[in-house]
Amino acid sequence: MIFQSPPLISPFMIRLSPALGPLTPRQRWRRARLQAYSWTLTGAYRLGALHPAIWRMVARGYHPALDRVAARHARVACQFAAVDVPAYRHFLHAHGAERARRLADFPETTKQNYAGAYDEASRCQEGRLHRPGVIVDESSGSSGKPYNWVRGPRELKGIYRNAAGYIELVFPGDRLFVINAYSMGAWATGTTTGAAMARIAMVKNTGPDLEKIADTLAHFGPGYDYVVAAYPPFLKHLRDRLDEAGFPWQEYRIRGMVGGEGMTEALRDYLEERFEEVRSGYGASDLTIGMGAESGFSVRLRKRLATDQRLRDALLGPGEQRLPMIFHYNPLETFLEVNDDGELLCTLNTKSCLQPKLRYNVGDEARLRTLADVRRALGDDDYAAMWTDERMNLPLLFLFGRKDSTISYMGANLYPQDVEYGLYQGNPYAAAINRFCLSLEELPGLEYRPVINLEVRGEVDEQALADICRKGVVAHLSAVSRDFAESLKEDPTAADLRIKVFALGEGPFARLTKMKNVYLVKDA
Repeated sequence: MIFQSPPLISPFMIRLSPALGPLTPRQRWRRARLQAYSWTLTGAYRLGALHPAIWRMVARGYHPALDRVAARHARVACQFAAVDVPAYRHFLHAHGAERARRLADFPETTKQNYAGAYDEASRCQEGRLHRPGVIVDESSGSSGKPYNWVRGPRELKGIYRNAAGYIELVFPGDRLFVINAYSMGAWATGTTTGAAMARIAMVKNTGPDLEKIADTLAHFGPGYDYVVAAYPPFLKHLRDRLDEAGFPWQEYRIRGMVGGEGMTEALRDYLEERFEEVRSGYGASDLTIGMGAESGFSVRLRKRLATDQRLRDALLGPGEQRLPMIFHYNPLETFLEVNDDGELLCTLNTKSCLQPKLRYNVGDEARLRTLADVRRALGDDDYAAMWTDERMNLPLLFLFGRKDSTISYMGANLYPQDVEYGLYQGNPYAAAINRFCLSLEELPGLEYRPVINLEVRGEVDEQALADICRKGVVAHLSAVSRDFAESLKEDPTAADLRIKVFALGEGPFARLTKMKNVYLVKDA
């Protein structure tokens, strides 16, 4: 499948800063009613997450009838923002949707048309950003421009409660010790994971430092129920590092919690030769952390999909060959839809969200299925046989990944525009490069590496070309992408970008016949 690159957002773009302005008596009355309704539902959700035991009961007791409540609350969230959030009021007016009533009538928001068009304060409730306890997270934009995402204290508490409830459900243990190996700093996953896990476990925030983790395991010994939270490739590096050192795995109980990018079942199998189990979570800096999470059931279902074309046809669509990640999600807090292009839309229902996310399209391609759908596709006996102890009764998100031209690697997004700079700046072989595209390659050791495929004209020293291109791209990415620079500093193997050289019309370029360049290919 081939994806076109998204439009750039200039770092110098002047963003709008609309003010809330005076409300009419009718608007004030509408705002008060919607606020009361929204806080009532948010309060009910919050009660369900006060304690991990209650969270587990809610996750196991979720009833499909609540889907209608969740959809109604998503609509109320949009209606409330229409009178309470200055940017959203302006956005609806610009799209001629001031009188929208059904959820489908509210236009999609994206990084380009909303987050990149309005400043942070105008996207907040009441247009007010500065409050005690607000945390600012950061992610990288399409040309290295940092994007800031703010979360208030009430919102963060909800995230912490949900994460803690999930960890205690999936990774039970009397002496939980979480080793947080995500990148530290202004990155949502690392800092949020550490704060959330501290509610239920001992925590050491090592960052992705192999030696610190090895020392921690040796120092504290095998008397704990360890959970290592990390990007999937780093968890493999940890396994390999400990194997080389002769680590006594059999004496320890160590499990893995991964996120930030997809994970193949081959890599999971490799990791679970040492780790007791490995589970993945789904989130986005634009939206929230922990939007979805795996269970034993969802992992078994994914493994079944890998070998059962009939089941893939029933759940994913006829002829679908891709194998998505599968996550449970709670519609009461994170209401999800899929648009006509197969892209995921998310509305955060909770009133405690400082910057409301309303039908936000992060660019991920997905399918949504209820457990009843899965049961019909599997049959009663196979369905019952797949359940494990977690027994989360929440619906399922089948996630294919970003439907754009980026590659997610070690927590950083690689963009074609930045690769192009690295290929051409100061490169004596630049004239020989006809075009390029990006892909991911699975290595024999079950690791993935980004591949830059080059189509070249004429005779050229391929090794010299590959070496100078790799150095140029790594240097440029380090300069313009803060995420990549941090990954490179914390894990030097992030610099191992693969370069493949092809003659005109060969390799992946044999399929690229359009006049307009395409920059990302799958199954290159």
